[in-house]
Amino acid sequence: MAMLAVLGMVSNSCMDEEPYSYDVYGNFDALWKIIDEHYCFFEYKNVDWTKVGQEYRAKLHSGMGSTELFDVCADMLKELEDGHTNLVSGWDVSRYWIWEQYPVNYDERLIDQWYLAFNYKTTCNVKYQVLSNNYGYMYYGDFSAGIGEGNLDAIMSVLASCDGLVIDVRSNGGGLLTNVEPLVGRFITERLYAGSISHKTGPGHNEFSKPYDYYIEPTSSKRVKYSKPVVVLTNRGSFSATNNFVSIMKSLPQVRVVGDVTGGGCGLPFSSELPNGWTVRYSASAIADSEGRLTEFGVEPDFKVDMDQNDMINGKDTILEKAFEVLDDMVAKK
Repeated sequence: MAMLAVLGMVSNSCMDEEPYSYDVYGNFDALWKIIDEHYCFFEYKNVDWTKVGQEYRAKLHSGMGSTELFDVCADMLKELEDGHTNLVSGWDVSRYWIWEQYPVNYDERLIDQWYLAFNYKTTCNVKYQVLSNNYGYMYYGDFSAGIGEGNLDAIMSVLASCDGLVIDVRSNGGGLLTNVEPLVGRFITERLYAGSISHKTGPGHNEFSKPYDYYIEPTSSKRVKYSKPVVVLTNRGSFSATNNFVSIMKSLPQVRVVGDVTGGGCGLPFSSELPNGWTVRYSASAIADSEGRLTEFGVEPDFKVDMDQNDMINGKDTILEKAFEVLDDMVAKK
């Protein structure tokens, strides 16, 4: 796949780290320098990493235990506001998950009960069914789970007769970018420019490679495709590879996005190790969309909608109901 080739280009971009002492200060300094030399969004996020490092290093003391050190380092990394940046020890994983600060805007039980009547087909982590209004519905909950071409044929064959299609990726926290391509390929008829990737080439905050363009190929004409109107449902939990999927789908003329801003996460993560054995993961390569924009802070929907509590009490998903309205309008204009 096209993305695999690009990932191969950037996979060796990280440089070896110089040795540091095993004590509190050595581990902290090693962490700070790894991020300083390899993190890719300093300018985009307007982060003064030197100032941040000075602030948090001042909290260290020689008698500090591992748990205290971990907490200081984790808090420093949170200054980056990056869901792909984590510190991993034997007892904890630091995280910055923006979706925890916002309404969930998704209730699986509500969908299963009131729209699918607990009667749906499922394969490769995808729920799908034809709804009573003759719109298709598919929920893809994890891009870590790939969908085989045969499985996609089975899904699309069931949904092919529908007047429109809803692809629900709310609370899909991401996974593998390469799993995005086969699904997108079902909705395009020619090679699609999906965006570009640039990686660090040196320790300076602005030392990046020339962007590598990447493309998605349409699925073979022998496979089942879908050319009718599509609505993608999103919330703040639509992160990482899902953010990428939404960005690409939004560029297609027959697609609209309904729901909340996605959770973002357009950096390719890589990992390094500290002297004490802890692992730090961080965004090392930036992915831009087809318009050259970074979507690290999320993709805006075409129609911003939040779940309404009264609707939920009455068995309605406000975001899905809006999707039906959008599809009605799109179908009427065809």
